[in-house]
Amino acid sequence: MKAWIMTAMAGLVLVGMVGCAGQNKPKPLVPLALTGKVSQAAVQATTVGASAFQGGQFEEAKSSFDQAVAAAPDSGEAHYNLGLALFALGNRDQAREQFIQAANLSPGHPVIWDSPALSPFGNPEGSLPKSSAQQRDHSNTRPTFGGVGPR
Repeated sequence: MKAWIMTAMAGLVLVGMVGCAGQNKPKPLVPLALTGKVSQAAVQATTVGASAFQGGQFEEAKSSFDQAVAAAPDSGEAHYNLGLALFALGNRDQAREQFIQAANLSPGHPVIWDSPALSPFGNPEGSLPKSSAQQRDHSNTRPTFGGVGPR
């Protein structure tokens, strides 16, 4: 009886581990191919940069993606790719600028907008100064009812 219970529990643990293993896996961050009307130089720089990025050579990737952005400044994918390389190098502020530029240039692009690379940055308006009405700290104020204070 004891062996049967141990076997059943081990089976449940195994099923639970397998079931949980497929959940919440982050999407791999991979450079995107350029779309739309872009120069052959931009496509070539992106190809070289993507190869370097996938090989873990992030400085080389950044250099190639810089060239792609220079050749195709209106390409959301080019800015996204440069953001990936900057993000991998730890340049978070510069990466944020590139990701926001990519999102602005590619409204609705599913990979750019839903990418885990954008999630650490949240709402780009979060860095804007708050108005005085938004800055009020209400934690130390007494509640009022109907606009009338305490009597």
